[in-house]
Amino acid sequence: MAKKRRKSKTKKVAKKAKKKQLSEAQEFEIMKLVLDKFLWLGFAIMAVGFFVAASGGALFNAIAYLVAGALVLVLFMILIVKEYEIIK
Repeated sequence: MAKKRRKSKTKKVAKKAKKKQLSEAQEFEIMKLVLDKFLWLGFAIMAVGFFVAASGGALFNAIAYLVAGALVLVLFMILIVKEYEIIK
């Protein structure tokens, strides 16, 4: 009986270890959702920078927000280029 339990246990482990593969379209949709959040975050940070500059706040703080937002957008661009080939 102990052998039967071991066999059934290994079958269950083998079934759990098998991962479901996504199609390219599904993978693209998930990646699009994730990268869209980076895009919104970058523009939101830049909007805060514009607001600080327009409201008469410290110019250094406004520039810092704008640069931080630009860095997030550059990170967004790098992730897109790295993940997907650009077709010419």
